[in-house]
Amino acid sequence: MNYSRFLTATSIARKPSPIRATVDIMSKAPKTLISLAPGSPNPKMFPFKEASFTVENGNTIRFEEETIRRALQYSPSYGIPELLSWLKQLQIKLHNPPTVHYPPNQGQMDLCITSGCQDGLCKAFEMLINPGDTILVNEPLFPGTLYAMKPLGGNILNVPSDEHGIIPEGLRKILSRWKPEDAKDPTKKTPKFLYTVPNGNNPTGNSLTGARKKEIYELARKYDFLIIEDDPYYFLQFNKPWVPTFLSMDVDGRVIRADTFSKIISSGLRVGFMTGPKSLIERIVLHTQVSSLHPCTLSQLMISQLLYQWGDEGFLAHIDRTIDFYRDQRSAILAAADKWLSGLAEWHAPNAGMFLWIKVKGISDTKELIEKKAIKKEVLFVPGNGFFIDSSAPTSFFRASFSLVTPEQMDIVSMLFGHSLLALILDVCVPLGSQK
Repeated sequence: MNYSRFLTATSIARKPSPIRATVDIMSKAPKTLISLAPGSPNPKMFPFKEASFTVENGNTIRFEEETIRRALQYSPSYGIPELLSWLKQLQIKLHNPPTVHYPPNQGQMDLCITSGCQDGLCKAFEMLINPGDTILVNEPLFPGTLYAMKPLGGNILNVPSDEHGIIPEGLRKILSRWKPEDAKDPTKKTPKFLYTVPNGNNPTGNSLTGARKKEIYELARKYDFLIIEDDPYYFLQFNKPWVPTFLSMDVDGRVIRADTFSKIISSGLRVGFMTGPKSLIERIVLHTQVSSLHPCTLSQLMISQLLYQWGDEGFLAHIDRTIDFYRDQRSAILAAADKWLSGLAEWHAPNAGMFLWIKVKGISDTKELIEKKAIKKEVLFVPGNGFFIDSSAPTSFFRASFSLVTPEQMDIVSMLFGHSLLALILDVCVPLGSQK
């Protein structure tokens, strides 16, 4: 593939940092190396001398003097070597990308660690979006993504979707504005990439089927656009077997995949990872070299030591426990919604993730309902308008998260909101002057 045609002028202009290169060399060098190269502070002056963390199984992760010194020091922009190695093997085990053994200049799979998934995505967007470029998304979508894209000046087009994700026929209709050969002409503004959250989409909870993914990937091949597969809820899929990923079917090297530990280990540690063609991952790393320099070394070492202590089986066992917890949470919010909101609203049971996307009947805009009525009852949701390209347009949807609250709280919240909603509907329906 010709990756250069996808890149912005800013991304093309990025060059490797000579200082960052010395950090990479030192991370792989023998301890006998005497280096006067980096401007690293002397760890003797770091006030923290050791640390230990107790894991849920009762085991302990210890950072003694040598490890804590490393944890508090600069590290490679790609990520620390042992975590990179573990993650590459994980991606091969879970997705078996066809590009693993491709030549580096022909889409070979590569991986870098980022300061959370959002960090990697923002850098990918800045790598790809020029003002006026055509970008495909399926709304509603996470505002953090939308608001990262908008300032870059792309022409963001919505692809129709339903409870099973993007509708291939809807995508095909949008693409029919162009001819496949138009992708070779930059003046035609053919789509550069499709961005989607294929599992447990935030906010809808919808998941793409395997059959639809295959159709979408073939359309990407036909019209030569990239796919950004943002999959933060991949490990929170409630039904097995899990649907194959875009990465698993990527014979061309046109998929950039974003993963994160935020939903399964810790959101505060800020560790995510980007997988994709080496030519594009390198561009993301060059951006890291001049922005955050590298992901947090301490966070990476914590996660790395945990993963090596667990092993593959321990990690997947933790994933199963996490899925069981969120499946029970989903059951609780669905039960509460059925009990208190039936007839007043409608929803689809999510297949993954931690959100319920609710459409209120008889209300054209939930913004006032959420921000004024519900908050008076000490109940908080997210109004739906912020999840759309045009956030000023009214919508009858809102998002409820079931990750933190207890089943008892879900029942109380649904009851209070149902009462507020019923009162508002009655207030709207009863003409002024006839109220008693």
